[in-house]
Amino acid sequence: MACEAGGGTDILARIVAAPLGEALGQPVVVENRPGAGGTIAAQQVASAPPDGYTAFLLNNGHAVGAAMYKSLPYDAAADFQPVSMLATMPLVVVAGSKAPYADLQALIAAARQSPGKLNFASVGVGSTQQFAGVLLLQLAGANLVHVPYKGTPNAIAAIQSGESHLLVEVAASVLGQVRGGALKALAVTSAQRFPLMPETPTVAEAGIAGYDVTTWYALSLPAKTPSHVVARLNGSIRTVLQREDVRRQFANAAFVPETSTPEALGAHLRAEIARWSSVREKAGIEQQ
Repeated sequence: MACEAGGGTDILARIVAAPLGEALGQPVVVENRPGAGGTIAAQQVASAPPDGYTAFLLNNGHAVGAAMYKSLPYDAAADFQPVSMLATMPLVVVAGSKAPYADLQALIAAARQSPGKLNFASVGVGSTQQFAGVLLLQLAGANLVHVPYKGTPNAIAAIQSGESHLLVEVAASVLGQVRGGALKALAVTSAQRFPLMPETPTVAEAGIAGYDVTTWYALSLPAKTPSHVVARLNGSIRTVLQREDVRRQFANAAFVPETSTPEALGAHLRAEIARWSSVREKAGIEQQ
């Protein structure tokens, strides 16, 4: 099972590998392919034989990358056979603990009153976090200046110091600091409240209708993998995600288990590519 090294994808792969191997009756080995935002891992799987022995654990960055890059060595949709969704995780809209904004409405109101005076941080140009922030501002009708940082720790430090005013970051990366009081959670990006942060409203509840963004994780195989292989792997995933020990590990890592049919995952991926392409074009973000 190929995936990008580090972060949520790597953590999730290591949670499901052993129990998935038990369900399949053969070991599942996690092979990290770091670099280029996951495109190296994706290319490896896209060019692998469609025999069911090489899988790709991808996340929504795969769709954002398809929207962001002019040329990829594969087709982000057509070169992969979807198997199943595995998990989701919301992002959290955070501000510094000393920021003068009681909630998201107050921050958006301040941004509307002083266009271009506030800024929002992200972990880099072309990241899911940037695109999630851009979509939020598009729907809110607010103008904040994007400031990319080199990685999550630097972006969080900028929020804590007041250098930047808003950050949209995956829940696992900020949950501890929100609980510890170093960051202020203004909203979660999912359609429903996050079980680990039940007191935090959704962006939609905060007054920005139609906003629903989650980090999602899924398993795919090379295109043209036989349907019986896809069906067996899909069934095994469903079995694994019903296990109490697996669900407990998911909760500890801030993942929400979720499965799907191969067809639903394929439709979701195509819709995500279209959505983030539209966001990029409307924001005038230059493709790389």
